[in-house]
Amino acid sequence: MSVYGNSASRQARAIRRRARRGLRRRVTAWLGVNPEAARADAVAARWELGARAEKETARLVRPLWWRGWRLRNDRRLKGRRFNVDHVWGSPCGDAVVVADTKRWPVGWDIAAVDGRLWCGRQDRHGEAEKVARYATLVGEALGMPGVAVWPLLVVHGSRVPGGHVQVVTSAGPVQVVAADQVRRVLRAAPQGWSWTRSRRVARRVDEVLPRYRT
Repeated sequence: MSVYGNSASRQARAIRRRARRGLRRRVTAWLGVNPEAARADAVAARWELGARAEKETARLVRPLWWRGWRLRNDRRLKGRRFNVDHVWGSPCGDAVVVADTKRWPVGWDIAAVDGRLWCGRQDRHGEAEKVARYATLVGEALGMPGVAVWPLLVVHGSRVPGGHVQVVTSAGPVQVVAADQVRRVLRAAPQGWSWTRSRRVARRVDEVLPRYRT
């Protein structure tokens, strides 16, 4: 089981540091008269909310390690600038889940309407497209025929009626799951245990998806 290192938290700290570079900026930020620092703090706060949600997702799935899941979090695909929040290998070694965690407004409802993903009145289908692209890229990088790569969007805050919904993207279907249901959804995956196959997949994941460093 990998140790979780949260790149979103590091990004928030970096944003605040850049806005306070130099004595004048630090002093004016402390006095509350540095609008650049105020804007940076607002952006950093959003990154920190996302960071806490990612850590909570990692905590929620951690018990599945005892069921044979190979859990990796906060990874970077070699040759790419983005990070992948979670990469989880199934106990049977036949599947890898590429999951993206989102913190969306509390009390809003998630729905699939006319084939698109909505959160309240906001069209969030782009987020489903993004995790589907990540899954495609991870599958290509792994280069392991017979190992399916499943995209998953894990939502904190907003309600997901029934616990999960499915939307179809240009790269295939994406499951959108309420955070408190993610463990149940993973437990419902194809059963079986192959220590040899799952270890081989985990080693390949570690090769092509090293830990993310900002």
